[in-house]
Amino acid sequence: MTPDVTVDISPSLALVLLAAVLVGTGVYLLLERSLTRIIVGIALLSNGVNMLLLVSGGRAGGAPLLGETDPAEMSDPLPQAMILTAIVITLGMMAFLLAMAYRSWQLNGHDEVQDDLEDRRIARRAARDELSPRAEDDAGTSLAEDAARTRDETEGGPQVHAEASHHPAALSETDEGAKP
Repeated sequence: MTPDVTVDISPSLALVLLAAVLVGTGVYLLLERSLTRIIVGIALLSNGVNMLLLVSGGRAGGAPLLGETDPAEMSDPLPQAMILTAIVITLGMMAFLLAMAYRSWQLNGHDEVQDDLEDRRIARRAARDELSPRAEDDAGTSLAEDAARTRDETEGGPQVHAEASHHPAALSETDEGAKP
């Protein structure tokens, strides 16, 4: 026979509001173009979610060890374990993002995330309400046939690409290494 135990698990309004502000600010910063702001946004977002997990665990209580604490006084260990797991995952993700931001700074001198040219092309086509032929129906070709039709841009060197007017040659005709 188990005794009727009622545990008050009503969350503190201040903690819920704090978690909401952290999550909201984190999402706002995630939508920015700067990698530094994205990293801070992920940190705030993860702290807000951790706060929500902590609040979901109810009030603080005794250690959840049988025989050590009365069941009515025990705290729920599951939210605490989930928070510890989330902290470790966030640490790994932050280390990766910091390395990526540092590499971006080394290569470009800034941490702005640029638009991808393919994304811009797709956005323009969507604005004109055009669909690619492959979006309507697959052409029915195999992967090998598609690969055979695809032009390999690595063959031929810079002069072949310049003649195809994809981009200007890196070397002019008067340079020694211009002739293949």
